[in-house]
Amino acid sequence: MTVPAAIRVGQVSGRAVLVTGAARGIGRAIAEAFAQRGDRVAVHHGRSAALAAEVLAGLPGSGHCLVQADLADPQAVRRMVDQASEALGGLDVLVNNAGVFTPHPITGVSYERWQAAWQATLAVNLVGAANVTWCAVQHMIPRDGGRIINVSSRGAFRGEPGQPAYGASKAGLNAFGQSLARALAPHGIAVATVAPGYVDTDMAARQLAGPSGDEIRAQSPFGRVARADEVAAAVLYLASPEAEWASGTILDLNGASYLR
Repeated sequence: MTVPAAIRVGQVSGRAVLVTGAARGIGRAIAEAFAQRGDRVAVHHGRSAALAAEVLAGLPGSGHCLVQADLADPQAVRRMVDQASEALGGLDVLVNNAGVFTPHPITGVSYERWQAAWQATLAVNLVGAANVTWCAVQHMIPRDGGRIINVSSRGAFRGEPGQPAYGASKAGLNAFGQSLARALAPHGIAVATVAPGYVDTDMAARQLAGPSGDEIRAQSPFGRVARADEVAAAVLYLASPEAEWASGTILDLNGASYLR
């Protein structure tokens, strides 16, 4: 299926929200949550045009659009953010949700695979998010404010022995968000981060359905993993006008499976 870089639907209403990696899982739930409250949403995808188009078509309300970019490509990122801003009539909220998760245990991969995993993971999860943010801020500052929410991970604190680049990228994203919370407050832009543990999405489906599923669920005293809509609810709050004083926070969403 071929989808134009930016497809606009309906008329303008609510806030203008860009959600990266919104074709599935947590990103999809976040896009749906903003749309349900009356915001207009730019649904970003990297290589999932058909899935993203399905998300766009199912969003309630109007004024939504679809945008595409490989977040490892700085110029594509800039074009994508500009397209989202043009289609939505500006940008009020950015949710940096897109990420890649590639197993590469240090004792189980070649040096070449080790390097490739680090380069690919950091390019999207950290540098890509930083580039999306820089571009989005250029559109937020003239509007005298905004909200930036980063989706991190429990792995930034607990460690990711099988995919260390992922854990490192999310730890970097935490520090990035706190740095920008201080830098952007004078412009009325609040920056916060959510750090989920396991979430019931297609990314985790194989593990949750496999032999390790019961052990994963048992990590939380609630005996389950998070739902994507629970993460979306936290993002919605942190992006709200009432949450300005939460700027700089990193909110753990792991059902007490890891405490720090």
